Amino acid sequence: MNRFIKELRRREVFRTAGLYVGISWIGIEAASIVLPTFDAPEWALRGLIIAAFAGFPVMLVLAWFYDVTDHGVEKTADPTDTMVAPIGRGKGDYLVIGVLTVALIFSVYLNLTRTGGAVQEVVTDPISVLIADFDNQTGDSVFDGSIEQALQIGIESASFVTTFARNTARNVAGQIRQGDGSLDEEAARLVSVREGIDVVISGEIRESGNGYELVVHVLDGATGERIANPDTDARDKGEVLTAVSELSNDVRKALGDDAAQGEIVETFTATSLEAVQAYTEAQLAALDGDYESSLDLYAKAVDFDANFGRALSGWALSLFTLGRTEEAEAKWEEALSKMGTMTERERLRTLGLYYVAIAGNYERAIETYSELVERYPADNAGRNNLAIASFATLDFETALEQGRIALEVYPKNEIMRSNLALYAMYAGDFDTAKAEAESLLEEKPEYFTAWLPVAMSANAAGDWPGAESAYAQMQTGGGRGASLSNMGLADLALFKADTGTAIELLEAGIAADTENNNPRSSAIKRVMLAKALLLAGDSDAARSELELAVTTGGSAIQVPAALTFIDMGDRDAALAIADTLGES
Repeated sequence: MNRFIKELRRREVFRTAGLYVGISWIGIEAASIVLPTFDAPEWALRGLIIAAFAGFPVMLVLAWFYDVTDHGVEKTADPTDTMVAPIGRGKGDYLVIGVLTVALIFSVYLNLTRTGGAVQEVVTDPISVLIADFDNQTGDSVFDGSIEQALQIGIESASFVTTFARNTARNVAGQIRQGDGSLDEEAARLVSVREGIDVVISGEIRESGNGYELVVHVLDGATGERIANPDTDARDKGEVLTAVSELSNDVRKALGDDAAQGEIVETFTATSLEAVQAYTEAQLAALDGDYESSLDLYAKAVDFDANFGRALSGWALSLFTLGRTEEAEAKWEEALSKMGTMTERERLRTLGLYYVAIAGNYERAIETYSELVERYPADNAGRNNLAIASFATLDFETALEQGRIALEVYPKNEIMRSNLALYAMYAGDFDTAKAEAESLLEEKPEYFTAWLPVAMSANAAGDWPGAESAYAQMQTGGGRGASLSNMGLADLALFKADTGTAIELLEAGIAADTENNNPRSSAIKRVMLAKALLLAGDSDAARSELELAVTTGGSAIQVPAALTFIDMGDRDAALAIADTLGES
């Protein structure tokens, strides 16, 4: 072995290897900058790296047989032959050391400028994006809505991107264009100007031979100036989602996402366009408050793709919103088992919702949403949900702070403004609560939850007729609005010690919730009814209502039920609930 190592040194193999590594490293680092600048295909850099690795053993063999001498390249002499002196050993060593030093300095410099190092952190301001309806020129309806949904998930891989809700954009477009709620490029531009959206994305898909051509237009939301115009091809329908992933990478790059300079990151992971289309329709139905219709559409999406985790989580959320807690829990378990099919952003969103809605673990929810907004600062839905989780732990300051930040991204977002009004209300700032709620109600009087801060503000001021009027206005929200209205009016009756009216209202509300398959709301009303019956002196009826509430209402009503058992003097029943909660 010693003889072999000496022979390697004599033939300058070590020195040649060092020189080769240094020059290759410099070349690869330089190419990583130059190639993207000229829009070279992604395989060019990978090919250069593979060639460098493949050339290394070839270089070792050549170094064994040949020397670079003062007379040029010559075959390495046998140790017993008369030797021709190679290039001076000292000069060669200095050359190798110099090349390696340059490679090291170059590499450190590039990494510092790419990441900002510890010296400077580059922060990109949030960019709001509205995706218009793509022009489907294929005649195949499967592309309607599915391209836009896949592109949205793709561009949201950039931490600073936040996408404007397309159903909200349709409503705004309908107001601007007097009932025409279509969301073509022109309508999207009008919405972006009104709502202060930074970027509008439109595009088209058309047949190209046996495949498809996809084109995307990235426009400045205020001026309409073209920012980028990427396009790509798909050989068949099965490759369209992959093509959309490529386009989303190009869009993120145009918007300034450094991570998009390299390989395509994870984007939409459904296996079929049919699944995406059904999911898109389900999302639109849920966002419009039609949760019953969304259930069938989510089921349809899962039928097309059984591993579609995003559809399962949406399905679970709709079930939970409708008060069907047990079914929601089962769907959440399915969704959590499919977490590997989601992007990082969607995984964090799904986990956060699970901790809030099902597990009731608000501390873990706060941790999850904090991680979400740390990695994706522009995720206003994440900030809104962080505010909700903080509110649940009585941290009203954080709830107000995050609620305001969420509203800054989209100042006219109805949900964000309604929630901010509620946070202020529970913090005791009734003036702010009422102002925010009334600002929302001026534009959308049917937004029934916004009447709650108005009612509570009136109640706090002793204006009971005003509170009653506000609660009555909630009925404009349909079934859920009527349910909340009933609860509010009953609560007001209890506040005024009018137990008879409270009992009458709550019994009617429970019957309506049962008919509408809303066990969560009916269980909350049963706890309220038990308190009213207890005040009326009917403890047996109160106990019956509490027992029904505990068995049907899930975790949300366990503590109020236990406190009511304590009011009844039934310590054992309260301790049984405490033991159950302690085991969960």
